[in-house]
Amino acid sequence: MGFDPFESVVLGRTGLRVTRLAFGAATIGGLFREVSESEAIATARHAADIGIRYFDAAPVYGYGNSERRLGAAVAHLPRDSYVLSTKVGRLLVPRDGVTDDMDVDYQQIDGQEDYFYRGTPAVRPVFDYSHDGVLRSVEASLERLGVDRVDMLFIHDPDNHWQQAMTGAYPALEGLRAQGVVRGIGVGMNSAAMLARFAREGDFDVFLVANRYTLLDQEAAAELFPISQDRGVAIVLGGVLNSGILADPRPGSRFGYLPANDALVNRAQAMRAVCERHGVPLRAAAIQFALAHPVVTAMLAGARTSAQLDDYPLLMRHAIPGQMWDELKAEGLLSAAAVVPDPPDLTASATPSLSEDRT
Repeated sequence: MGFDPFESVVLGRTGLRVTRLAFGAATIGGLFREVSESEAIATARHAADIGIRYFDAAPVYGYGNSERRLGAAVAHLPRDSYVLSTKVGRLLVPRDGVTDDMDVDYQQIDGQEDYFYRGTPAVRPVFDYSHDGVLRSVEASLERLGVDRVDMLFIHDPDNHWQQAMTGAYPALEGLRAQGVVRGIGVGMNSAAMLARFAREGDFDVFLVANRYTLLDQEAAAELFPISQDRGVAIVLGGVLNSGILADPRPGSRFGYLPANDALVNRAQAMRAVCERHGVPLRAAAIQFALAHPVVTAMLAGARTSAQLDDYPLLMRHAIPGQMWDELKAEGLLSAAAVVPDPPDLTASATPSLSEDRT
């Protein structure tokens, strides 16, 4: 069957129309590897040029670089022609203004000064899910993006900040939605269990689920997807390649932003072997599997270059035989109940070749 990457679909009850393939701007912020200003803007602009009409950013992505670069890339588009989301929960504070009482989100792992982002400005992200902090965050994001509004706002990574997120950030976003400042509010994070709790205790329009519905991890399907479907909450997926392991499973590959253990690498390699026996790139299987669940509306693609981005439409359309999914299940690499894409139309034309630049 495959998927039409540029199909326009309604995002739940927001009434917003988004393309199935969306652009996630974390990578152009310098995630794991520095990206030049010119290449980052060119990649995001290419996303618009090929037909993507949903773009997602966050203050923490590149410590402001992501929003600035994305804003420059889409500045030529009529504002009503695309959907734009960003996030709240972290304020960017000048490095020399950080004090000991601030809840700084800064990762130093294995001696790496800044583990997640490279080439960042001289600021530090500070957690702040208070009502006023959220409003300050939105104002700063609008300035970096160079726009007068965003369409959706997500509470970002509130893993250790449930109370403040629900008593500060959530009412602030509810107020912005009630005033018509934004069309949709939601939560974006890696914890499916916590997202399910947000679904039970709040009135949200959309969740951005990162890394928790993939070939290697279907945690979101157990509780989060059913409750979201019941409550009319749309699902957007991020991290469907699990930070790279489902693009190139090898020792040292990342899973959920950190180095993967041997068991995960071995499992991903076994999946790749099955895919290769059927002439299917593992990345195509990972992307189409994630999109096949009926509760999923769209998927974010992160890319450093235009060539990498161009692979996504090809991967989404790649013909995958039903026998491949059967074999993955038979070998215990997927659960028997896993939702898989419909078989392809055997009369369709051959799948185009994919770009060789996949890093």
